Amino acid sequence: MRTIVPGVRTLVLISCFFLLTATANSQSITTGNGKVEIGLGIGPLFFLGDLGGNSGVGQSTWLKDVQFPLVNLSKGLYLNIYPAEWIGFRLAVNHGRLEGYDSTIKGKGGDEEFRRQRNLQFRSSLLEGYAALEISPTVFLEKYDGLLGKIRPYGLIGVGVFHFNPKGQYFAPNGSSSWVALQPLRLEGQGFAEYPDRKPYSLTQLEVPAGFGAKFYIKENMFIGLEVLHRQTFTDYVDDVSTTNINSTLFAKYLTPDQATMANQLYYRQNFDPTNVTQTRVLLDNQRGDPTQNDAFFSTILRLGWRLNQMSNELRQLRCPAFY
Repeated sequence: MRTIVPGVRTLVLISCFFLLTATANSQSITTGNGKVEIGLGIGPLFFLGDLGGNSGVGQSTWLKDVQFPLVNLSKGLYLNIYPAEWIGFRLAVNHGRLEGYDSTIKGKGGDEEFRRQRNLQFRSSLLEGYAALEISPTVFLEKYDGLLGKIRPYGLIGVGVFHFNPKGQYFAPNGSSSWVALQPLRLEGQGFAEYPDRKPYSLTQLEVPAGFGAKFYIKENMFIGLEVLHRQTFTDYVDDVSTTNINSTLFAKYLTPDQATMANQLYYRQNFDPTNVTQTRVLLDNQRGDPTQNDAFFSTILRLGWRLNQMSNELRQLRCPAFY
């Protein structure tokens, strides 16, 4: 038996070395007393813009125009740093999809009829990143005896950037259909000399995220939470709809023949018939969207997070066995 003891001791020493290395690496990315937090989130993503909505006048800032059949999942990762327990700085990235369809509006003979008859639609992938300030006011009411079992409500506000690319469903004369990018078609005359006030819009825009949530610590170093986060944007073109229609004969002047064919179908779709896609419409300056309200979107997020330094503290409590 003595002949295998040195081998066992060597194995234990190697194990201790890797354990200490892992602990050192954990310490290198954290600050004292569990001040760094990482996590992930998933939840429904809602679009508020010119397309879709419910009865009455469309209002991109009101929950009444949320259409639940068009809800998509948002998925994201985040990193929080806490200089103090009551205040944190967050960096986050999220991915999801936004969409809106006028055809889903349930008409009741009111102001929503214009949007329902307009019959436009869009969908767009969404990639966003933001930095935010997170404040937990109830920390000052807590008696510090660890985090286990605690509930912490919080509010947050920040600034971010997001990338989108609205697409519409185009029906070709051969009967096939595809989703085509709308921005290059300039459906509202962006960049046309006849509409000098309409500039091409960027597919990357700024946003202001703001919201509230609450965390419940199921362990000292682990929590689950729920958060509502609204993003106000600085563009009205997330759905490629903002102002009035243009003279559709201009598409042939500024676009390629293929693009002009797509634009003539996609810029206005009242009474659209997929079996007669060559029909033409010339509309001048009638309302297409509402330029007085920028688009917005919000999500309800189920969050799961960990405090890194408290996990490394648990590792430090491990000890290598002694051999005599």
